[in-house]
Amino acid sequence: MESQLLFLSDLNFNLEVWKRELKFQESEMDYFEEKLEHVAMRNLGKEVMVQLEGFQNKIIREREVMHHLRHRIRMKKREIAQAKYENNTEVKFHDKQVLLKDEMKIFVKMHYDLKEDMMDFFLKNL
Repeated sequence: MESQLLFLSDLNFNLEVWKRELKFQESEMDYFEEKLEHVAMRNLGKEVMVQLEGFQNKIIREREVMHHLRHRIRMKKREIAQAKYENNTEVKFHDKQVLLKDEMKIFVKMHYDLKEDMMDFFLKNL
């Protein structure tokens, strides 16, 4: 019983870390959107505006993915709470957790790639 609670609390810890990571990345996207507005005000030409629109579209998509991941995290936390309540020791959690872990890993990599691309864009246009 105690080892199961420890295992579930470890999974819960991972979920909390991922939730915080998403919150941080959301705040970064707010900041980058502000910077894009500054670039837009400078009227640097059609090519720059096309790049800017591309970044805005990527931010919109990234926010959609963040929303999806947050939903998955909430559902996983509910499953863990239910398993604790029912004293359920099934291993299904670990398999599902690995899938969510892989999704988070891919998302974080894509986020940082976008972040680097945007920072390069700002260096050229601000």
